[in-house]
Amino acid sequence: MDLQSELLKSIWYAFTSLDVEQSGKVSKSQLKVLSHNLYTALNIPHDPVALEEHFKDNNNGPVSNQGYMPYLNKYILAKATEGTFNKETFDELCWTLTSKKNFKPSTQQRLCSQKDCFKLFCLFNLLSEDRYPLVIIQPELEYLLKKISSAMSLDWDGTLLEELLSQNVDLQDGMSVWEFLEHLSAGQLLHVECKEAFSLAVDEVFMEMYHNTIKKGYLLKKGHVRRNWQERWFVLKPSSLTYFVNEDLKEKKGEILLEDNCVVENLPDKEGRRCLFCVKTYIRTYEMSASNLKQRVDWVQAIQTALRLRAEGKSSLHQELKLSRRKQRETLQRSQSNQSNNSEPLADEVSQDSASEQQEETERLEQHIESIIQKQREVEAKHKEEEKQERERQQTVQRDLERQLEETKEAKERMTTTLTEMEKEVQQQKKRIHELELTQLKLEEALNAQIHARLEEDQVRLELERQLAEEQKKLAELLLLQSHLETLAFKTEDDSPIATRPITQQPEESSQHSTKEAPIHESTSTAVPPIIQQPQESSQHNTERELMSQSTSTQLMKHWTIQLNRLMKPIAPGDKGEHLPVKPTCPRQGQALTSSEFIAKVQTGVGQEKGNGYNPAPPEEEEEKGS
Repeated sequence: MDLQSELLKSIWYAFTSLDVEQSGKVSKSQLKVLSHNLYTALNIPHDPVALEEHFKDNNNGPVSNQGYMPYLNKYILAKATEGTFNKETFDELCWTLTSKKNFKPSTQQRLCSQKDCFKLFCLFNLLSEDRYPLVIIQPELEYLLKKISSAMSLDWDGTLLEELLSQNVDLQDGMSVWEFLEHLSAGQLLHVECKEAFSLAVDEVFMEMYHNTIKKGYLLKKGHVRRNWQERWFVLKPSSLTYFVNEDLKEKKGEILLEDNCVVENLPDKEGRRCLFCVKTYIRTYEMSASNLKQRVDWVQAIQTALRLRAEGKSSLHQELKLSRRKQRETLQRSQSNQSNNSEPLADEVSQDSASEQQEETERLEQHIESIIQKQREVEAKHKEEEKQERERQQTVQRDLERQLEETKEAKERMTTTLTEMEKEVQQQKKRIHELELTQLKLEEALNAQIHARLEEDQVRLELERQLAEEQKKLAELLLLQSHLETLAFKTEDDSPIATRPITQQPEESSQHSTKEAPIHESTSTAVPPIIQQPQESSQHNTERELMSQSTSTQLMKHWTIQLNRLMKPIAPGDKGEHLPVKPTCPRQGQALTSSEFIAKVQTGVGQEKGNGYNPAPPEEEEEKGS
């Protein structure tokens, strides 16, 4: 059946729905609306002038079906091209126009929903006879009901249909679509326990027969770029093999165009995959894997059927099956009519031979069918055993994978815990490093301060060493002066008894003493000769003067001993002890005297004593002379 015949069936329903009076005629305004909707649904440029020109001689009355057909064939059906419009949308338009008037389902027991009724309407048009009014005969109705029962995984029971046909004799010649939907919705054609299962079965048969779906199901497909295996939902049609992400058909992943040079082949097992086959096109090779051997055989045969239909130029498998069933019925009717005409003279002679031959043929066919059924059962049993083994193997693999997954999760948790601990330790180490850096900065500052203090201490130490060197030098000078003073004191002690002796007893000793005392004091040397020449009366007076000089020398000796002890005290670095008070007579208060200052002060004291008649410290010139 060509495209125009298919479209005309749906248009006939739309035209009859506009015939309210059932007179076979429709008003011109209604035909304009119908034509405009058909133009839109078939994606044809609208031509409103053509309708006016076609019916210009009949402006006052309605237009019959015969009058509308020439316009319909010339301006609408002739311009319709397959692939430029959606046929399901077109049929839905016609269904909407006709269902409101003709279809009134029972509200008590409604098996079919509105969507299921539309799909059954499309299937009815596909299997109906090519005569008007459109009806479906009993063999085609049985074929449709068997397909729906098989989709529900049920065995079809024809008793309901036989009872219905026996009760309604008028339905034996054919059943209209409205009668078909009414009896099916009432449950008079099928035993249906679940409405949802029935809806799914109708949808599956609709996709298979109406959309020319030869086969559909899940397969594993090998990627072209990444070369990995992904599960895809495949839909096979006579012209293409389309694959989607899943069976809801929302996300299309690709399409394999089945052209004349396409080939389908089985492949050996590899990469851990079984039941492999491929589709080779001119561009590339598509590798796929079925779940079992039976599925691979079914897919390979289905693809080969699609390639055969394309090579023969046929677009629908079920249309070809319908035509073949019709031809078989016609052939059977012709043979029966011929047998009825020719069998009357020879009926008695041939009846026995034909009966025996038919019985033998029937037995042979039954044996052949029985052998086929037995082989099929064996194959099915083998397939079931293989599927069971495969299922057990897959369950084992699944358990191993689940165990590995659990181990992986545990390892991941342990790793996460370890990473968390390491992060905490890293944070602590960072904190310690920061504290150490701060400590390092503080230590560097303290070290710099200590170095600066050390440098200052070195400078102070050098200054103290210099001062100590000066003090040592002064001490040496003072020790030298002390030795001179001690020598002077010893001489004074030696001279005091000599003065009391009689001059007559020691003339030589007095001369020697006078010689030794000459370098010490110039005044003493000048005073000795008068003492010798003086008379004895003046000896007592000289003795008293010497004693006074000796006491004065002793006091000076104590005074310089105290200063010497003070200078002999060690000087510590940075000593901040308070200095002893210095007498105002000292030229430098709080400081040590130099040698020249010390000698000058001694001479001053000696000069004061000389005014009293005693000179304890002789000048340096006399000391040099004495030495």
